Amino acid sequence: MKQSAERDEVIARLRGEILSSGSTVYSSHSNEHPDLGPLNRAFPGDCFPFRGTHEFISHTSETAAATLGFMTGLLSRLMKGPEMAVWVGAHRTLFPPGLKAFCVVPDRIIFIDLVSEKELLWVVEECLKCNALAAVVGEVPDIHPIALRRLQLAIEKSGVPCLLHRHRPRSVENTVCTTRWMISPMASLMEDGLPGVGYPQWQVALLKVRNGKPGSWQITWDGQQFQHGYTEKVGEENVYTKAG
Repeated sequence: MKQSAERDEVIARLRGEILSSGSTVYSSHSNEHPDLGPLNRAFPGDCFPFRGTHEFISHTSETAAATLGFMTGLLSRLMKGPEMAVWVGAHRTLFPPGLKAFCVVPDRIIFIDLVSEKELLWVVEECLKCNALAAVVGEVPDIHPIALRRLQLAIEKSGVPCLLHRHRPRSVENTVCTTRWMISPMASLMEDGLPGVGYPQWQVALLKVRNGKPGSWQITWDGQQFQHGYTEKVGEENVYTKAG
């Protein structure tokens, strides 16, 4: 029994070292891993890779709005503890009170508006060095590989994840990120046939994940968490149904 326990301990330690070498270990200041519902299985160890840069690509105003919604839902999972987050951007397209729909209190977000892309990246890097934060969000269309490496070095020391919204980037192939996402809007989910706007629903494509499994899902935000969503076609009508 003792040898078996020692062997399990060695295996667990080696697994942690392997994940660490791939920049997929977890934040040192978070007691709980975020529950991303059906997305968890795409990550190594079924846990969101904290210590990494996460790129969200959008090319139109519609996909940008969907991307911001999904990112806010993800941010709410990362802010389960007492830590605050920083949101850095050049154009304030986000409506802070709308964050409440995704269980994020606007007062817990520090918004920093900058014009210069160089200054924006510098502020993001400096914020990532603060391990008292739950996450840092940056809105920047393009980022040089050297700048991305600097962000990664800061993340590896603090354990704070970085979410980058890259709207209309010139290129996405030359960056080394931990995950890369593309979010597309879908018709909102109506609850029990009631009139009005239903829960937001997206087509979530995980294009790249280090040491994980890329994939695509129809995801719904049910007001509290991420859920599977899918579309059934009945005759000539589309019926939107939520799966558990």
